[in-house]
Amino acid sequence: MTQTYETLAEHKGREHHISPMAEFIKQIIYGGNDGIVTTFAVVAGFAGAGVGGIAEIGGLAVLLFGLANLFADGAAMGLGEFLSARSEQDLYHSVRDKEMHEIINNPEHERVEAIEMLQDRGFTKEQAGQMTDIMEKNPDYYADFMMAYEIGMADPDGESPALNGLATFVAFIIFGSIPLLPYFLLEAVPSTFKLSIFATFSALTILGLLRFAVVRQNIFRSVGETVLVGGVCAAVAFGVGLMFA
Repeated sequence: MTQTYETLAEHKGREHHISPMAEFIKQIIYGGNDGIVTTFAVVAGFAGAGVGGIAEIGGLAVLLFGLANLFADGAAMGLGEFLSARSEQDLYHSVRDKEMHEIINNPEHERVEAIEMLQDRGFTKEQAGQMTDIMEKNPDYYADFMMAYEIGMADPDGESPALNGLATFVAFIIFGSIPLLPYFLLEAVPSTFKLSIFATFSALTILGLLRFAVVRQNIFRSVGETVLVGGVCAAVAFGVGLMFA
């Protein structure tokens, strides 16, 4: 009988119900929320400016400014996430190299620290010593342990900076385009802005439901927090537009 081995991704999906989307939930929520608010800020700024608001400026101008802002900011967000993740990885490896140097060149000091940390987590001194003996035979694991529990840094190598950046960019574009949809479909009149407001809060609600679908914890909190945070930002954007009316 042939034994088959599942990949780590398959195991996480089957055993722990972690979908590929769940691995990028941080980037999706961050990019999506920022995309919605950023695009609505353009629409709200035009709506608050002038007596006639958008009706005076024209729907084409709203779309041009909105789309330019959407793609420029989306690219900046995606590339920013990429550089942030790369920097996190570089920092982790720099600190880990120093930790490995200490393990090799100052083993007694590291041993004392490891035993103390294990005792702080409920192990007896004897158990802590035995576990440290085992880790000393596996320096790579020893370094990972010290990074996690002494330095407080998680290993970021399981993440892909390029995919993180792409997820942020795609979420920004998809969700950020929703407040502009009424101006693609209808004439730029005051009632169109009201539909844009509705579209904005609909997008925030969808984002909150997506968050709930991934984390599976309290739908009211997942949706409520997302709508509240995005709504406050949207209100600020409209308020700034009114200041220049």
